[in-house]
Amino acid sequence: MTDLLFLEDAYLKKTTSTVTAVDGDLVTLDRTLFYPTGGGQPHDLGTIVSSEATYNVIDVFKNEGAVWHKVDRTDMEVGQTVASELDWERRHRLMRTHTALHILCGVIWNEYGVFVTGGNMEPLRARMDFAFDPLPNNFAEHITDIVNTEIKASRPIQISYLDRPEALADHHLIRTKVNLIPDSVTTIRVVDIVGLDKQADGGTHVANTSDVGRFEITKTESKGKGNKRVRIVLHN
Repeated sequence: MTDLLFLEDAYLKKTTSTVTAVDGDLVTLDRTLFYPTGGGQPHDLGTIVSSEATYNVIDVFKNEGAVWHKVDRTDMEVGQTVASELDWERRHRLMRTHTALHILCGVIWNEYGVFVTGGNMEPLRARMDFAFDPLPNNFAEHITDIVNTEIKASRPIQISYLDRPEALADHHLIRTKVNLIPDSVTTIRVVDIVGLDKQADGGTHVANTSDVGRFEITKTESKGKGNKRVRIVLHN
């Protein structure tokens, strides 16, 4: 098992760790800053530095509780103490983007009571699908205005943990399909944009909505009956 430092502090940029396994250019650490691809959020990039060399982290993925870091060399050894550092600009852009999507979800739920059906993101750009059929009139302009108002409201973003039965009983979380999280997960991490949106989520987020930047819907698309895609970008 790898200690996932980003779950508690998404702003931690550097740390030291111990190498626990090596398989060619794949490495696990006892604790990591690097977010592994999942939940629509892409993996982090950065470096791992030993006393002998610097390794660029080019992919990160999770397998059976361990986080594997794909690096650009094959000579790391088990037991080494290493220093990790994130590509912070990329991470922070992903944090802003992920938080913007939660704001979008909260606004659409509050306005229309419509579920999310899927999504994906990259730094400062994302898509999210909703169960609309059809989209309401003037949707893009209306939602863009409300989302930007919520960003300017400087709402704090809080992380908490709930026991699974408590999470399943919270009607605010049911719409985010908490019940689809594997039964083996007994503690649910909750991201709460205070006063707007609360979701079970394992990703990284900014601490306040004011950090997101200006939000824009660039395109809407129909992906079939009852499924409409919304594409967004963020600006500084």
